[in-house]
Amino acid sequence: MGTRLQAHGMQSNWPAAVAGCGALAFVVLVLAGGARAGDWPQILGPLRTGVAAADERLADAWPETGPRQVWKRDVGAGVAGVAVVGSRAFLFHRVGDREVLEVLEATTGKTLWRDDHATSFVPQVGGSDGPLCAPIVHDGKVVVFGAQGVLACVEAASGRRVWERRTHRDYDAQEGYFGAGSTPLVVAGRVIVNVGGRKGDAGIVAFDLATGETLWTATREGASYSAPVTVTAAGVDRVLMVTRLSCLLLDPADGSVRWSFPFGQRGPTVNAASPVLLGDAEFLVTASYGIGSVCAAFDTRGVTPLWQAADALASQYATPVLVAGSLYAIDGRDDVPPASLVCLDPATGKVRWREQGFGYGTLLVADGKIIIAKTDGEVLLVRPDATRLDVLARSRPFAGDVRGGPLRALPALANGRLYLRNDRTLVTLDVSP
Repeated sequence: MGTRLQAHGMQSNWPAAVAGCGALAFVVLVLAGGARAGDWPQILGPLRTGVAAADERLADAWPETGPRQVWKRDVGAGVAGVAVVGSRAFLFHRVGDREVLEVLEATTGKTLWRDDHATSFVPQVGGSDGPLCAPIVHDGKVVVFGAQGVLACVEAASGRRVWERRTHRDYDAQEGYFGAGSTPLVVAGRVIVNVGGRKGDAGIVAFDLATGETLWTATREGASYSAPVTVTAAGVDRVLMVTRLSCLLLDPADGSVRWSFPFGQRGPTVNAASPVLLGDAEFLVTASYGIGSVCAAFDTRGVTPLWQAADALASQYATPVLVAGSLYAIDGRDDVPPASLVCLDPATGKVRWREQGFGYGTLLVADGKIIIAKTDGEVLLVRPDATRLDVLARSRPFAGDVRGGPLRALPALANGRLYLRNDRTLVTLDVSP
């Protein structure tokens, strides 16, 4: 396990499904571009870690009937979670034959403005025909990425469309099993997208945030469903990304790949969980379909594995969260149960405890607690404990909703309000003290 993978080097004893971590003093960049405390401006929160702002506070218990409902409304199709900045919530969904970005009053759910574009997307393998990627709110702009690869930038205040790119058409990219699903990353004035284009080297493309102009294209990597994250080394931005069949580190300035190695399997599989940063110098990636998880240390020259485990953790799309010195994750698949909730030692990958048959779901962290939104509609408030599952409260906010289907969209938490949506309903709950 001491092998170092040099830039683009594939000489390793790792299986083709392995991922890596960090060895310089890497830290996560604040991706929100001036987001205030309490905001949830993009997928997985302020830093794409699944962890809410430091001043977010949660109640220690919920009433027997569950948290108080602030408001509820019908929504269109899709599994894109909402983004929240200040007094506004940003919803991206499909209504009829349009993909719609709708901006709501966070306190009431009232629509303030909407922007839309046409779509004819039909998924290859079941599931929703709506968008998968949560909006990104950055420096007064909102970026959305639709299921057919429509990338659009809209003014957050007014709803004015700034620019639009048809990435699948421009770069000959396939829609994939469920449509485009790798949420773009905004860093250094660039919108970086795992397009998966087959025209030239357009696996990853950077667009100018201000104009939509293509700044660079790089690699022949296919598109995944994993959202990239940003790290910085000695003050220089880098992007850590899991593509269809690789894990790589690239320079957002010009798209140059610092290193890459195989991660994933061909066939009817997906890479969907985002990389998880474990402190300043390590990260973990995980995938299902027999791939498993790997933690490694890395710098800009190469990557060194620390541990790997196929039997301890192999999550289909839920990104693990790090809290109180333990890694909490869903092990297994949503479509092929059973799935377990596991607590692991991030230093070794050893399982500290496992809740068999827990079911699939997504996790977020706030105020030293974990909120788990299960696909069957149950929501749990959990106290981190390295010895056992400690459930503080349970709720079923979608009880009686027979239309909405599974709760697969990632939840959002901002200013004491938890935002949950299925394929038909968006509900906002007061989970503050």
